[in-house]
Amino acid sequence: MCGIHLIWGKGASKDSIQRLVTSSQHRGPDQEAIYSPWTGLWVGVNRLQILHPGPDADQPFWSEDGKSLLLFNGEIYNFLELRSLLSKMGIDFITQSDTEVLLHYLRIFGAKGLEKLNGMFALIYIDLINKSVLVGRDRNGEKPLYYAQSPDSLIISSEIRGIAGARAHLPDWAQVEHYFYFRAPSPGKTFHRGISAWKPGRYSTIFRHDTFRWDTLPAPEHPEEAISQELFGKTLENVVLNQFHADVPVGLLLSGGTDSSLLYSLWYKKTGTPLPTYTIQVEKKYRSKYADGNHSIRFAKQIPTAHQLIEIDQKIFLENWDEYLQSVDLPIGDSAGFLTWMIGKKAKSEVKVLISGAGADELWGGYQRHAAFERYLDQQAFWSKWAEFLEKFPFGYHWKKFMSGIRPDPNQTFLNFSALQNPPLELIGDYERIFNSKLPEYKRMLDFDRQCYLVQDVLKVHDNALMAHGIEGRAPYLDLSMVKLWQQVNDPEMLSGKPWIKHILRENDLGWVADRRKFGFGLPLKEWLSEGGEVSKRIFHTLRVFDQSHGQNFSAPVRQLLQNPESGAKTQFLTVYNLFLLAEWAKLQRL
Repeated sequence: MCGIHLIWGKGASKDSIQRLVTSSQHRGPDQEAIYSPWTGLWVGVNRLQILHPGPDADQPFWSEDGKSLLLFNGEIYNFLELRSLLSKMGIDFITQSDTEVLLHYLRIFGAKGLEKLNGMFALIYIDLINKSVLVGRDRNGEKPLYYAQSPDSLIISSEIRGIAGARAHLPDWAQVEHYFYFRAPSPGKTFHRGISAWKPGRYSTIFRHDTFRWDTLPAPEHPEEAISQELFGKTLENVVLNQFHADVPVGLLLSGGTDSSLLYSLWYKKTGTPLPTYTIQVEKKYRSKYADGNHSIRFAKQIPTAHQLIEIDQKIFLENWDEYLQSVDLPIGDSAGFLTWMIGKKAKSEVKVLISGAGADELWGGYQRHAAFERYLDQQAFWSKWAEFLEKFPFGYHWKKFMSGIRPDPNQTFLNFSALQNPPLELIGDYERIFNSKLPEYKRMLDFDRQCYLVQDVLKVHDNALMAHGIEGRAPYLDLSMVKLWQQVNDPEMLSGKPWIKHILRENDLGWVADRRKFGFGLPLKEWLSEGGEVSKRIFHTLRVFDQSHGQNFSAPVRQLLQNPESGAKTQFLTVYNLFLLAEWAKLQRL
């Protein structure tokens, strides 16, 4: 894991690239470097040493002939396979790193070589002979990359803060509307005008800083074997053995739920090697609802692990909040960001890699909105006719949200289910284009979550919170082999409620994990905001001040909650927290 940076054109200098590198020191505290391949182009890197930790694999990594160099953030999980191929072609290697393999692979195969990579990556490959720059990002969007382009310059970086610091960018307050409903700016956008996210699976060979065109990595080839429960289990076992490997200590984010529990149990079953695991534990009075800590304790008694609980209460939250806020590159409306950051803070003295179950819910139908959408599809005609009428009855909050979200159009229905509250029609168009009309309706929704929610929320939170402590996060469920398998499955029964994951758990005497009710990973916000403690006082005060200073930029629904945040304590507590995070971040960034 690293930070990679580029400035090309006006403003490119030793000092300007050094500022980018310095701003991302947390991403790669083990080594940093800057270099100018030619006049007007400067690049820089922060390296976190995971494979071949020695200086031989430091970056930029140069070819032996001095004609090309590579800056690389991520891991290539099939690098041994690629290395074997290159060795047969006569390539000699001086390190055991995936960076050296990737350099030679791109040197020989060019941009086409990206298609064969199984891994998470953002990279900048420079060819000094034809003065070209190849920039690419992995298909899943596991590794972040941002850019700002103008007629006179191009800036690329692993984080937004360095780009924003390199040149003044006005705030894009229009994105607050998207954030209010969908927890993040619209796809590809940030809260800074002119700074955009490099989209997953995109690459470009650039010859001039002021112009380039996008290319998209093709869908991966399908597995040759027939899709089955057995193939799923065999594939996941291989992925676990591969992704749990590193030349530095590895640990796991253990929720006590299905996804992380299965990963660890497969690892221990195959190796007998216990690893450090980390779980959030909330205050005792909330543990029946936020039960990750208690379930992880039970799991650790059954399968040996060096298990640790990270205690969270209002006092701990407030003591750590300002430091956490300093680490936030882009606000994402998800309190899992704070909790993951707290785990990283505890784990950084013991591990440099943390495994998580990210991606399993999105691919295999693990969220409540997936179950709700399946219920809608089962009786679409009934719900479309009667939902508006039934909404008037005194049902509970979740049923009212379900019925209020139903529309004749399945895509719009799922967007309503996904949003914190039904978004206005003018926002819908930015998301409808993401839906793949070639897929069956239910899988189309999972694919939407894979492209949108997973990238913008789960993976961004994962990367930002862990890299703040110099820890690499890995997500085995997003391995290329797992995604290939998923792409071949269209039967809703196999894509609803993670049946294959639960089947393997039961086979391994973990049926109690498979049968556990799903809990969201987040702070006890509803309770904190309703009890009148110090957290609620700070949040409510911050929101009122934010309305006074910035409210003129926002829509009526946003302002209503800013002006009277107590009204949302029981039903809009997630949104209240999200606006608090945004307000505090905007103040820190002086926006």
